[in-house]
Amino acid sequence: MATVMLVEDDPDIADLVRHYLEPEGMRVVALTDGGSALPRIVASPPDLIILDIMLPGLSGLEILRRLRASEKTSPLPVLMLTAKGEEVDRIVGLELGADDYLPKPFSPRELVARVKALLRRAGRASGGAEPVLRYAGVTLDPSRHEVREGSRVVELTSKEFALLEHFMRNAGRVFTREVLLDRVWGYDFPGNTRTVDVHINRLRKKIPSLAPNLTAVRSLGYKLAEEEAR
Repeated sequence: MATVMLVEDDPDIADLVRHYLEPEGMRVVALTDGGSALPRIVASPPDLIILDIMLPGLSGLEILRRLRASEKTSPLPVLMLTAKGEEVDRIVGLELGADDYLPKPFSPRELVARVKALLRRAGRASGGAEPVLRYAGVTLDPSRHEVREGSRVVELTSKEFALLEHFMRNAGRVFTREVLLDRVWGYDFPGNTRTVDVHINRLRKKIPSLAPNLTAVRSLGYKLAEEEAR
């Protein structure tokens, strides 16, 4: 059973989230204060976090920043849930490492779909072991949800991991931002394609050896160059 930690100070929204996620076999732990949520997450990391931006004690964006700065909590999938709908709020959350963003008011069915997609990407889906992917010194193990650059373990968010996996499985192919949103995020993303740029830039920074080969193709999209034969 996947554990979802909801940090939301509106009791009506908390009840709504429980009502729709618990019948799907998820355990929902609801917290109302940002200051108390952070130590709870660190002490007992859940499988996924639903995080409001406007919170008493500590803002959702500050919680996210601290989660991504810690090796223990950096890989946790985070869905930002907020009443703010402006593009700047989406971009700030994504640049800090949010995996997804859902503005209020939201469709409960859409929330369920997004939570399921994030959990699948984080390795909660059932199935047998998948072969390890290798590219120019980078290894990606889907079953263990682990990426290494040489001997160094690279901490990636669930969306970063899924994006890298997609490119490694399709080296040499060009993908538009729209196609990447559909293939990696798993549904029609309501915002703009800037989120793809943000995630690819983070991948380049976290895996420097990959950066020269993960390139933008003008007027088309992105591709990971085919690995040269040795």
